[in-house]
Amino acid sequence: MKCPKCLAEMEKVAYGEIKVDRCTDCRGLWFDMLEHEHLKAIEDSESIDIGDPEIGKRFDKLRAVDCPHCQTKMIPMVDLQQPHICYEACTVCYGVFFDAGEFKDYKEITITDFFKDLLAKRRK
Repeated sequence: MKCPKCLAEMEKVAYGEIKVDRCTDCRGLWFDMLEHEHLKAIEDSESIDIGDPEIGKRFDKLRAVDCPHCQTKMIPMVDLQQPHICYEACTVCYGVFFDAGEFKDYKEITITDFFKDLLAKRRK
């Protein structure tokens, strides 16, 4: 499987019994349907997100990307509890892609997130 953002190869990484795909270059994460929600509930699962958040921010600007699983155009989504987190979702296979650093941020809600959300620019 190829990364939807930088087109590098994806590698399988496991946390417990859940296996996700991580880009070997930009370190973005591909989650099959509901895997990100299952991992959010598991302590220390953010350890699979080893990418540099600054690189993730650069790749986050890419919007017209295809699903690495079924090649459908993905749509931008925001987390309702943390609207500053914008990830891509596939409307066919229901997989989601988080840029480097986004899954760590997604797992943790802090007072800093409140201010990030106030300052977040609206996505187009």
